[in-house]
Amino acid sequence: MAIKQKSKSLLSRQNELSDSFLQLKVLQGQELQATQFPNFADKLAESGLPVLQAASIDILQLNITKKCNQSCAHCHVDAGPDRTEMMSRAHLDRALALAVEHKIATIDITGGAPELHPYFREFVAAATAAGIKIMNRCNLTIIVANPKYNDLPQFFAQNKVHIVSSLPHYSANRTDSQRGEGVFEDSIKALQMLNTVGYGQENSGLQLDLVYNPSGAFLPSSQSQLEADFKRQLLRKHQVVFNQLFAITNMPISRYLEYLLDSGNYKDYMTALVEAFNPAAVAGVMCRNMISVGHDGSLYDCDFNQMLDLKLIDAQPHLDSFDFDTLKNRRIVVNQHCYGCTAGAGSSCGGTVT
Repeated sequence: MAIKQKSKSLLSRQNELSDSFLQLKVLQGQELQATQFPNFADKLAESGLPVLQAASIDILQLNITKKCNQSCAHCHVDAGPDRTEMMSRAHLDRALALAVEHKIATIDITGGAPELHPYFREFVAAATAAGIKIMNRCNLTIIVANPKYNDLPQFFAQNKVHIVSSLPHYSANRTDSQRGEGVFEDSIKALQMLNTVGYGQENSGLQLDLVYNPSGAFLPSSQSQLEADFKRQLLRKHQVVFNQLFAITNMPISRYLEYLLDSGNYKDYMTALVEAFNPAAVAGVMCRNMISVGHDGSLYDCDFNQMLDLKLIDAQPHLDSFDFDTLKNRRIVVNQHCYGCTAGAGSSCGGTVT
């Protein structure tokens, strides 16, 4: 069953699932007649990991806005055109200063559509000048949505930004069913524009990676096979090339959780995640080498914990009180959604982990 796009965010529709506390109650089997599943922390303990511990801070991930030109049905951020949250200039400056001070190699910028932030370009240019690698999670359609963004490929190339973009499928029907009518066509145009300035081209030094999220209530198949299929089909049909494909499991939170409940797939999907729990994937989960920063400067173990408002437990949870040594050795906050990152081959912002 394909996901049908909702036109507005949960928050603007005043949907009860806009409350992160209720989402956690559902995941724990305490609300909306949801089924109870084995506690994730107990699963960790059974596999010999009583505590999930951070290993380093190699990536500072900044969610700089929840405003987006799209309103995708699977969106775990609940982003959309109706959201207004923006990271302040002061917090952007603070994040860059911390990355430089502590030699954090990569800043991963996400949203929403990060490019809609009024200081996006200024921040990217400043970070690049400071020697920080910028990874930008671009939804592609922003490039062609408005003439003022048509020059983004040139800007990205000038700053050697690593582009990571979601493309649910190499067919229009499956992409549009998840992300909205016309999204596939605009995405292809944007990819062609990126290719024109060198992205995805051999020896260009301009990295273009795609993200695959399943368009229904199932886990992604083999990342290597998906990548081969995407490369073959996109080149044959659209003359589009890219570097890597990341297969990421849909997290049972926010609008994807709404879809699971509305479609009657919640129990089966969670069962699939629990039964596919893979202890070998735990070592590679993204929370172990990153810190996620919300638009208000709050700190989290990962982007998913951010959306569930699960703040840090071993350190002050804000940029203004950032303690690098404490943060890099902190305990990770876990909950039932963590089954999504540890199912099968595992899942992270960079695709599978095993």
